[in-house]
Amino acid sequence: MAPEPKDFNPGRGGDANGLNELDARATRSMLVPLALAQFLASYDASSMNVAISRITEDLGTTVTGVQTVITLFTLTMAALMIPGSKLSDLWGRKRCFRLGIAMYGIGALVTALSPALAVMITGFSLLEGIGSALMIPPIYILITVSFADPVSRAKGFALVSAAGGLGSASGPLIGGFLTTTITWRASFLAEALTTLVILYASRRIVEPKADLPKREFDLLGAVLSAAGLALTVIGILQAGTYGWLRARKDFVIGAAVVLARGDVSPVVLFTTMGITLLVFFFLHVRRRERSGRPLLSTRLFESRTVNLGLVTQHVQWFMMIGTFFVVSVFLQVSRGYDAIRTGVLVTPATLGILIASTRMEKMTRKYPQRSIIRAGFVTALSGIALLLLLVDATSSVLTFIPGLFLIGFGAGIMLTASVNLVQSSVPDEDQGEISGISRSVSNLGSSLGTAIAGAVLISALHAGIASRVAESTVLSAGEKQRLSAALEHSVSAVSDAEVRKALQGKPQAVVEEVTRINAEARDRAMGLALAAVGLFGLIGLTAAVFLPANAGRPRPGRASTK
Repeated sequence: MAPEPKDFNPGRGGDANGLNELDARATRSMLVPLALAQFLASYDASSMNVAISRITEDLGTTVTGVQTVITLFTLTMAALMIPGSKLSDLWGRKRCFRLGIAMYGIGALVTALSPALAVMITGFSLLEGIGSALMIPPIYILITVSFADPVSRAKGFALVSAAGGLGSASGPLIGGFLTTTITWRASFLAEALTTLVILYASRRIVEPKADLPKREFDLLGAVLSAAGLALTVIGILQAGTYGWLRARKDFVIGAAVVLARGDVSPVVLFTTMGITLLVFFFLHVRRRERSGRPLLSTRLFESRTVNLGLVTQHVQWFMMIGTFFVVSVFLQVSRGYDAIRTGVLVTPATLGILIASTRMEKMTRKYPQRSIIRAGFVTALSGIALLLLLVDATSSVLTFIPGLFLIGFGAGIMLTASVNLVQSSVPDEDQGEISGISRSVSNLGSSLGTAIAGAVLISALHAGIASRVAESTVLSAGEKQRLSAALEHSVSAVSDAEVRKALQGKPQAVVEEVTRINAEARDRAMGLALAAVGLFGLIGLTAAVFLPANAGRPRPGRASTK
């Protein structure tokens, strides 16, 4: 019997049962490299969290410096996902996926060999980010077009989403082990080797034949969207250093003072520029849409299901990455835990994601997608609430377990449901565009999760230390003035041991007072950062409440405008 042609699509039917089974098996096997790739992209940012202390020591930087590296990584992905999805239509999904994996591996190798923060930004934030933007959209497109019915598609998304969630949750454990027993660089070397395994396994990916219209690449639209998103997030990153509205100190580029202390904050400047570019991007897309050559189709946003589904995706990743960042900083700075102890302590979140992934097939058969998403938000928000209620600087490590488990379980069920809901709401010919938009929104959530949580943390720390210094009855006027001047220059989350080391030779009363001020302000700031993550979670839950009853049902033609 002659074999079926290469573009035979097992998810869409066939003539012979034997061939159907053979091709179905081949389709399922392609999930392995796709899931591994999603695992790597999600693992990276969270594994960095537990290595913060080691990286700051090794590269001579600060917590804010590492936070910037992590945020720029997810930002690069978010900014380039839409162009990446368009290139997957132009170049082919399999080709784009393999090119992205190769670039990701090169970036991991550069990061492993980084002698300074600037080189780490090049390897981790840029090369790995660009590689992710090329490889991730094809993952979701290939699953959507290869599996016809919602249940099979949900199983594919469940595997890939579970791999992504597992990467985020297990990153602290695996990265912590490698950082503590070898070096943080070993984690990136392992990633580079894993990309070789993925490249080998991806040779057998069968790309279903797609009759897509040939369109030119919209370079101006890609630049406008990427620059707009980048400037907006970079602006938010400045909040911890300069303040949200008024600059706490001079904003300098090179030798030039761009904004003096007391002027409008760089946050306002950069976010205004970013939003302006995004408005121009929208107008540019509408103009090109009339000529039939857009970077993306605005008609996709006529669907209430798509719009609300994208909001839930954005907030889910914001919650998960923002929570892991705050918890990791708390454990390493307030508790003084090393990387491996931090990784072990967040294991309950990993367990929650794993259990959720094993339940997704049954849940998809039994409950509507919107009900699963709502339940996921309620569960994850309950976990954040438990962390806020039970955990402080002196509480037992056991108090972390219920909150982290609920966050992991809630994220595990809603991540899969949201992806399935959005991807299934548009026809196959729009899968390239919706995949790019979906992944861009999700990675923007990851980027903002770290940026906003970090900005709230540093801003609250600055305000808390300043107010406690002013109220202190132990410190002299001169000591208060010196501390205030130091705050204006720089502020970062530091441990009690680091404070005592910096104050060697000072009177013991001063050392104890400054240590107390730092500890109280630091732990309250971390609580406020976690609360800010929870507030964003409420926005996602609200969006989930308004999802339509038929959300997630496949559309044969255009996306629904309901």
